[in-house]
Amino acid sequence: MSNKENSFKKIVSHAKQYGFIFPSSEIYDGINAVYDYGHNGVELKNNIREYWWKSMVHLNENIVGLDASILMHPTTWKASGHVDAFNDPLIDNKDSKKRYRADVLVEDYVAKIEEKIDKEILKAHKKFGEGFNKEKFISTSPKIATYQNNSKKILTRLNKSLEKNDLEDVKDLIESLGISCPESGSKNWSKVKQFNLMFSTKFGASSDNAMDVYLRPETAQGIFVNFLNIQKSGRMKLPFGIAQTGKAFRNEIVARQFIFRMKEFEQMEMQFFVKPGTQKKWYSYWKENRLKWHLSLGLDKQNYRFHDHEKLAHYAEEACDIEFKFPFGFKELEGIHSRTNFDLGNHEKFSGKKLKYFDNDSNESYVPYVVETSIGLDRMFLALFSGSLKEETLVDNSIRTVLKLPLSLAPVKVAILPLIKKDGLPEIAKKIYNDLRYKFNAAYDEKDAIGKRYRRQDALGTPFCVTVDHQSLKDETVTIRFRDDMKQKRIKISSIDYTIDKSLSTINLLKNL
Repeated sequence: MSNKENSFKKIVSHAKQYGFIFPSSEIYDGINAVYDYGHNGVELKNNIREYWWKSMVHLNENIVGLDASILMHPTTWKASGHVDAFNDPLIDNKDSKKRYRADVLVEDYVAKIEEKIDKEILKAHKKFGEGFNKEKFISTSPKIATYQNNSKKILTRLNKSLEKNDLEDVKDLIESLGISCPESGSKNWSKVKQFNLMFSTKFGASSDNAMDVYLRPETAQGIFVNFLNIQKSGRMKLPFGIAQTGKAFRNEIVARQFIFRMKEFEQMEMQFFVKPGTQKKWYSYWKENRLKWHLSLGLDKQNYRFHDHEKLAHYAEEACDIEFKFPFGFKELEGIHSRTNFDLGNHEKFSGKKLKYFDNDSNESYVPYVVETSIGLDRMFLALFSGSLKEETLVDNSIRTVLKLPLSLAPVKVAILPLIKKDGLPEIAKKIYNDLRYKFNAAYDEKDAIGKRYRRQDALGTPFCVTVDHQSLKDETVTIRFRDDMKQKRIKISSIDYTIDKSLSTINLLKNL
């Protein structure tokens, strides 16, 4: 097993062991690519969502929120292009009987080339030491140039083939690269076929007159069909945005990599409506703004990169992804798209209703253009979780597993621990716990030795542990322990609230923006 695979297995195992994520319906052997968030997972997920909402809606006076329904009129999805164009190219291995996304097989092949580039950089870094100039080495190494050219050539061919719907060439590319089935090693491939990803269901009291509807595959369309409702009721003036979070559903045949690609997932999207001709300016603005948001969370800048789309979606004029370095490589975390007026224009056409904006400044009506920012909440959860999970070797050579989440996003903010379960210590600890939980998500833990309890809270990502000991009986002080450096400090019981609050406030993160 490779180091990457071993690292990823530890992440999945840790998520289950500490109540973050469970396989859905596990007592019935689960259901493929569907997961449940446990008692700690739902807290972290809610905290991420709240931070996004505060930074996107509350900090921008020209962006407001929406919560549109999951079920929409079926013509919505005809107008949006999903009925005709929302497909994945799938290929079967005839020997293993396993089905794969053809484009992902090629992208995984390219990812292995990128791993070779990383190895060359690491080897050079070891050779040249502190004087190593990474950028200069990458730009002057013939071997890296060859790797990069091969990667670009492969992806360019793949994107052109998909754009032309030339599925035969996609298969030829897979075969020419010698790509084999990841499970069996076989290279006996079927033809590539397109598969629509939308879930359909029935809407109505009886099967005779029921209408076919879809579970929404994205949250954006709920924003577009409510464009005028929001604009008029909120007296919004261009440019302005509408944001929402919510569940979306895609029938991912080749779902994998834990919660990275699921059939049921949650999105955090914002559609920013602008005057035609200004979309390039706003596209650049939101690219920079969204990367800054990610960097505010404190994960290493080297974990992020932009990837410009060569193959554009049917609605897009420009598009890029913010990619994150997951344990299985760089993958899409957030998309920024310049959607032109495709969506509003098509909804106007299919509904027969005007969706124009009257511009008082120029005294004209027009269909606005749209710049979209769209991030998967589950992917954001995985990025934070995998980027924060650390194993540290301590001075006594023991290993500490610690989840170094941003303090204000941690599921539990403070754990109250009586040193022992007698001598009046639990009573003091319970009083502190009861006082703090009105303001913070707090935990009370009296089981096991104090060292074990510290380790348990480290693994949960709890920023602070407050220990009540015999000295607490004498002078009303406690020991507060800090997760990241394990330092301890003696403070008054009356100052616990202030000490925690000044470190945990989301304001500290928001001010970084």
